[in-house]
Amino acid sequence: MISALGHPHLLTKRTIAVIGARNASLNGRNFARRISNELGQAGFLVASGLARGLDAAAHQGSLATGTIAVLGGGVDVIYPKENDTLYEEIKAQGVIVSEIELGTQPKARHFPRRNRIISGLARATVVVEASLRSGSLITARMALEQNREVFAVPGAPSDPRAQGCNNLIKQGAHLIQGSSDVLEVLNSLVQSGLQARKPLDYQQPSLPFPDDKELEIARTEIQEMLSPSPVTVDELIRNCQFSCSTVSLVLLEMELAGRLERHPGNRVALLDT
Repeated sequence: MISALGHPHLLTKRTIAVIGARNASLNGRNFARRISNELGQAGFLVASGLARGLDAAAHQGSLATGTIAVLGGGVDVIYPKENDTLYEEIKAQGVIVSEIELGTQPKARHFPRRNRIISGLARATVVVEASLRSGSLITARMALEQNREVFAVPGAPSDPRAQGCNNLIKQGAHLIQGSSDVLEVLNSLVQSGLQARKPLDYQQPSLPFPDDKELEIARTEIQEMLSPSPVTVDELIRNCQFSCSTVSLVLLEMELAGRLERHPGNRVALLDT
């Protein structure tokens, strides 16, 4: 069940996600504002997560043309508090959505769900700045799993905030230096027969979500089963009593927290912290 505040009719527009680091550089924030404004002028709705840093800059750049903020708590809960003015501006001019119940404060386990919505709404995801353990890289991976395009802005190798984007480019993400690079790729896909996405089915029930007690037990047991030596996710599922969705959520939480690393062959391992 998705809740919305503001102007839900904006959801009919083509959407591009613009995301990145919370501790963004001034240049990174300026780039996010500029590219979001230009993509908005080109007719796209810009999606982001209302976090401090790059997300806030993306919303600011696209307020006039249409922006969507996807929250990790209820749509009526402002987080972080420093974005209270921006929240009100988006509610007045854009749209705010969440699948978390009204009045719910954001929790770490909610953000994987938020990131999945951001990448799923968008035809493409643009990562402006991201460290190697950034949650933005997880959103980018979700976009690939959802058969979306991923774009990354290159940066100086010496800047930790550029390492995640540079790594995405090494793995095949589109290198961009401005909005024209994004539009060129998307236009070529349309010309080659890109099919329109089916409209979102807001009546479709969400999958059952594990409760807090089950998640707490799962976190403890799954962490005990993991080590610095990679194991397959299938093997983890076979050797515990939890559902695939619960295991996937716990692993995603650990990855977002920088405690888990993914390896080829759907394998995972603990990171030394």
